[in-house]
Parts: sequence; structure tokens; C-alpha cells
Amino acid sequence: MLGPLGKRQLALLPLVLLAGCSEPAVEVVPSGGGAEARVTKHTDGDTLWLSHIGKVRLIGVDTPEVYGGVECYGREASAFVERLLPLGSAVSYELGAEERDRYGRALAYVYTADGRFLNLMLVRRGYATPLAIAPNVDHADRFERAARRARARARGLWAAGACR
Repeated sequence: MLGPLGKRQLALLPLVLLAGCSEPAVEVVPSGGGAEARVTKHTDGDTLWLSHIGKVRLIGVDTPEVYGGVECYGREASAFVERLLPLGSAVSYELGAEERDRYGRALAYVYTADGRFLNLMLVRRGYATPLAIAPNVDHADRFERAARRARARARGLWAAGACR
């Protein structure tokens, strides 16, 4: 039973809820048919482990550290990724132009099963700052714009009292 809403009104409800937003609640970015994997381990906000490729460092973003001296908002960034992508979560990923860093970690853009761009979400919500290292700079401008908006809107690590 649908209650007071008919099928047509129910189908339009998500559009109505998003109509007043000044920016998309989530950004779905076509991943270009990237490889598929599952999350097997969490390290911190910008590093996780994926099946088939092992330890992965997210390209273009830097979250505060949680090891060797916990930095402000590091635990929150790590917790966000763990909530968003619990162990066993399906993801897709695209390796960067430089596929591995000097530590042997795969360098990747990661997308949730529903198409959300993890790297961008971290910056947009104030869990990460942009970190452009050539040649992996495909989304550097987008990350910079997202960081400026997050800071202007006092999100995450830029919120009042977040880092004392």
C-alpha cells in the first residue's frame, strides 16, 4: 500500500528532495568501465586494500594521518571510508598514468558500487585536501574546486572547532 502518495508522486520524490540543493548531494562519475574489486582492508582515509591489486593509495587526495602521530581529523576521515566502504564492498577503480608509487602501492581513482567518486567525495566533504603529483593529475582541477567549496562552507576539517 502506497498511502497518500500515488506511484507517480513516489517516483518523483527523489527529484523533489534534490530540487533545492545548491550542489549535488553525491556526484556520480562514469568510471569508464574500470576494473572491479572488493575492499579487503582499511588503512586510513586515503589508503585501502582491494582484491586483485593489494594496497591502494587514492590519487589526488591527502587525508590527515592516523599512524605515527595522529593528525587533526585523521580518525574522522578513516571512519568515513570504513562506513562508506565496509569490508567486502564492491568498488571499481582506474589506475593512474603512473600505476604504482615508490612504496609499491597501486595509485587509483576509486568508485563506489553506485558510481560515486570516492576521491572527490573525500575532498568535497572536508576529509581530504588535494594533492596533485604528476603524471596523475587528471582530476586535479576538480579536487581544487571542491576543496575551495568545502573550506568556504566550513565542512569537515575546516568546520569551527574541528581542529583545535
